[in-house]
Amino acid sequence: MSSTASVPGDAKTRLFCALLLPGETVERLVAWQRELLHGAFRLVPPENLHVTLAFLGSRPTGEVPAICGALRDAAAAAPRPSLRVAGYRETRSVGMLTLDDENGRAAALAAELARGLEELGVYRAEQRPWLAHVTVVRFRTPPRLRAAPPDLGEVSPSDAAVYSSVLRSKGAQYAVLESVALGG
Repeated sequence: MSSTASVPGDAKTRLFCALLLPGETVERLVAWQRELLHGAFRLVPPENLHVTLAFLGSRPTGEVPAICGALRDAAAAAPRPSLRVAGYRETRSVGMLTLDDENGRAAALAAELARGLEELGVYRAEQRPWLAHVTVVRFRTPPRLRAAPPDLGEVSPSDAAVYSSVLRSKGAQYAVLESVALGG
């Protein structure tokens, strides 16, 4: 466990929990973005590439320790997932690489984390099934990209983190508040 950032007093902060991607995976994603993704949109920077487990939205900073505790509890028994790129898809504002959760471990971690966060009263799980994905591009109008997704091989994150997200004119700025190893 390591704490790399903090938040002040009684303010609110936008929070989410995510799997951290291995450095080699991030490097390969960035190379793919630069090679194949061109247009009137914003590439997600390397430091913002992750697999979201739960988006909590704006929360009082006083809840951060309990949220970090819920992530620690969920991660303690979670074995490393095995993820592979399944395809590229766009929503109204983002382009993402969808991931196959080959052993179901990422989905199990997301479900266990959601349960713990719901018990704290800081989160309500979405009605739709959780989708393993990495957001790679943001836009105002879907560009309908036809880029072939990268072959990243097996992606096996070893850590998860609680992030804060500050919205800026040039995009969100993320900071890891606490990271934890999967499996203890």
